[in-house]
Amino acid sequence: MVDGPRAQDFQPGGEELPLSVRLLEAGVRGARSVGKAAGIERAIEAAAEEAMVAAAESEAVERALTRVLNGPLVEDAVHGALESEAVKRALIDALDSEMVDEVWRRMLASEETQRLVERIAEAPEIRAAISAQSVGFIEDIGHTVGKTTRRLDTVIENGARRVTFRKRRTEPTERAGALTRLLAFGLDLLIVNLAFSGLAAIAALIGSFLSGTGTGNGLSAEALAVGSALWVGWAGLYMVVFWSLAAQTPGMRFFGLRLGAAGRGLSLRSSLRRLAGLFLAALPFGIGFLGILFDQRRRGWQDRLAGVDVLYETREAAAPWSRFDADEPLVADAETTKAPGARGLRPQQVSGSPLRG
Repeated sequence: MVDGPRAQDFQPGGEELPLSVRLLEAGVRGARSVGKAAGIERAIEAAAEEAMVAAAESEAVERALTRVLNGPLVEDAVHGALESEAVKRALIDALDSEMVDEVWRRMLASEETQRLVERIAEAPEIRAAISAQSVGFIEDIGHTVGKTTRRLDTVIENGARRVTFRKRRTEPTERAGALTRLLAFGLDLLIVNLAFSGLAAIAALIGSFLSGTGTGNGLSAEALAVGSALWVGWAGLYMVVFWSLAAQTPGMRFFGLRLGAAGRGLSLRSSLRRLAGLFLAALPFGIGFLGILFDQRRRGWQDRLAGVDVLYETREAAAPWSRFDADEPLVADAETTKAPGARGLRPQQVSGSPLRG
């Protein structure tokens, strides 16, 4: 029994489709029904799927994908996406979202992050870097203070020469002046006192423990004399050791001073002679130090006895932030400026000494 004409048998204009077209359509539907019932359609789909997988895993497709990824199309697309305002807004909104904040909070509060921070802090490279930065910072302070005291050395010397009607120095000199040497000596005395006080406190504690008596509130004359002699001996040992080993004490190093020795340090004999000259110069109310102000080579009695000069040490700023000038302009990177669309800038490299520990 044949049904009446259906809606799909009419063209969009309302006319009925030809009989041949309707018969062909009916044949296709019948073939599809037969194929589905016989499983032919599933077999064709499986074969097509296997063919597509084999094609995707072939070396030709891999080479084609490699050429596409290495080509300019992908790079241009990535640059275009990164420069897109919509992408920028989306990234900013994502970073400002509460979800990202919650992820960061959980990550920072996790035990794994704490262990990672502890391992990084305990790394010898990190400790060495922190120590180098600290030493560089201290040397930078001394470098800055030393530049100021060097100018004051000349001012004080010229003032003393003017008062005594002596000829002023006309040429700059590399020999250290009175103020810088006095500050360096004062810093050395501070170091000596701190070290001696610590040793004396330990010795007093041990003595009181062994004797079974209290520490007491005062010192006897004998103890004061012995302590003073020990302090003088300790200070002399401090000076001689550093003069002999490094030709400078820690105080001299901080202010950038150095003994003009031929080798790394003075000989033991020269160091002892300089120490004796130091005491001799101080005994007559410091008259032996006046040569630092009036002598052409700025030498006191201690320097004359040892046959050395005290010189300004030429050195660069140690801390890394002192190697750059704040007014130094930015210049384009030579490599990035060659590439089209490159915008990288870097500070112009400034000559200077490397980071010192």
